Amino acid sequence: MTNQNTVKAPVKKRRKKAALDARKARAGWFFIMPFLAIFVIVYLPIIIDSIRFSFSKLIIVDGGGYVTQFVGFDNYREALFVDSTFVQTLTTGIKQLVFDIPAIVIFSLFMAVLLNQKMLGRAMFRAIFFIPVIIGTGVVEYIDQNNAMLTYMTESSSSIDDGTGAMSASESLASAANLEWLFGNMKVGGELMEYVVGIIANVYDIISRSGVQMLIFLAGLQSISPAIYESCQIDGAAAWETFWKITFPMISPMILVNTIYTVIDSFTRSSNTVMRYIDTIYQKPNMHVVSSAMSWIYFLIVLLLIGVVTAMISGYVFYQRRD
Repeated sequence: MTNQNTVKAPVKKRRKKAALDARKARAGWFFIMPFLAIFVIVYLPIIIDSIRFSFSKLIIVDGGGYVTQFVGFDNYREALFVDSTFVQTLTTGIKQLVFDIPAIVIFSLFMAVLLNQKMLGRAMFRAIFFIPVIIGTGVVEYIDQNNAMLTYMTESSSSIDDGTGAMSASESLASAANLEWLFGNMKVGGELMEYVVGIIANVYDIISRSGVQMLIFLAGLQSISPAIYESCQIDGAAAWETFWKITFPMISPMILVNTIYTVIDSFTRSSNTVMRYIDTIYQKPNMHVVSSAMSWIYFLIVLLLIGVVTAMISGYVFYQRRD
């Protein structure tokens, strides 16, 4: 006999988390929709034409205009095996950027940690370190690149005052510090010595390219709960231990983001030697297709480096769970 008074189990309420995640996903697509529309309408046809040109030969027709003729990988072979200057410029540029990128990320992290401390005039100091980013954009960057006096002072082999060939201010700083003598007494390898001297010689460039990374690191540092640091102080942890066991793991996702950003920014700057050389080739008659091949070679190398950097750093990234 069936018991008529059996109490039915309460129906579980549908979790709202899935619905909230779906709404967030739709909102994300809504915000990136303008970019996707512009990319499909404007940039995608340009990318397709660039790929087509890199595998083609341009034939100028009478009366104006041109037609393309498929030539396979001839343009890529010319860029890699015929034009030795491109390979040399590419190798030198990549080598220089491999040394610059760690210096920029480390410097920006160091300054972000300092600027995150409680001190008088903290907002002013943050603005000062971000000023080079503003100066290095738009019209100011164009004026700076065409500043003949600055170019003469920093790049010319002759001096303004006595013609003895003065060095730039940063190089004079490295010379005044006599780092070669210091590292020689410390029995440090020549490669490390050259790296440190090169960083000091390019200190202005490193500072000017670290503003955005500093802001990203500052945002990551401010997202760390102060309760964690209070617990460390109660346990008697030193500042050095707190940094390596709390701050560094919590900021590691920002290290990955800033490294990828620095790689992309360094390889796509207007002052990049490879970009300038490709633009020079593009300006020559009947060399548009070769410059397109050089651009795609450069793009694939940048993509490969980003993949290598991501694979190397991702294994050490700590993601805090919030559930």
